[in-house]
Amino acid sequence: MSVEHASMRIIDGYARGGTDLAADEVWAMEAHLEACGLCRDRLSAAVTAAAPAVTSLVETVWADLEPQLAATASMPPRRRWLARLSLWLTPVMVPWLAMVATVTLLALVLDLVGPGSGEVSLVLLLAPVLPVLGVAASWSRGLDPVYELTASVPRAGLHLVLRRTASVLALVVPALVVGGLATGVMVAQWLLPCLAFTSTTLALGGVVGVTRAAGALVAVWAAVIVTPTLAAGRITFALRTDGLPVWGLILALGIGGLIARRGAYSVLGAHR
Repeated sequence: MSVEHASMRIIDGYARGGTDLAADEVWAMEAHLEACGLCRDRLSAAVTAAAPAVTSLVETVWADLEPQLAATASMPPRRRWLARLSLWLTPVMVPWLAMVATVTLLALVLDLVGPGSGEVSLVLLLAPVLPVLGVAASWSRGLDPVYELTASVPRAGLHLVLRRTASVLALVVPALVVGGLATGVMVAQWLLPCLAFTSTTLALGGVVGVTRAAGALVAVWAAVIVTPTLAAGRITFALRTDGLPVWGLILALGIGGLIARRGAYSVLGAHR
């Protein structure tokens, strides 16, 4: 891809079905076509020359659809707003986010009124994994009823998963801030593990799928951190301020792994 327009190599390869193009080149081509009329015209000419049968089929389908589309009312403003919102949130995320908010509230209540409150904060124990659940829900093939439509759009790769991850964090982090302030837990104590878990989930998601990565990390956290902490009745090294540099390193590694594997999210099914 050049800075302004697609090269003829990519256009011709895309017209032939994209089988000889890399996945990131196909993704970039489709994203570029959204805003570039010149490249759409060049692609149309390439398809006409390379695949006349496809051109004939498209013209036949368009001849049937054009009268129906002309008679269809334009999308009302409210529907357009909902369509833009779907880039950030999906309907299936609503119950999951409600569950996360409920768990945070229950953890806060138990921290404040439960016996031995203040020794081990449940908000601190649960904060690192709560956003991971929301990310898994927003990017799960089994939980997304419109997966086929979502996966077919040009920006269905890393661009979309980062948007949905940002929306999860934007809703979950404020609730955790309130819980942390109410229980006297430093923001850095739960925020760094929270971001580290989220970035690691996305990095591993390019290899095994986001849902599997989230489930594995939550299971490891429960077995290695939550259970021993509750059994001992005191905060472990991983949750103390001494462990913050380690979480910072894990966060950096997670971001680096995500960048290195960013192309995996452009391949259908690789992120599920």
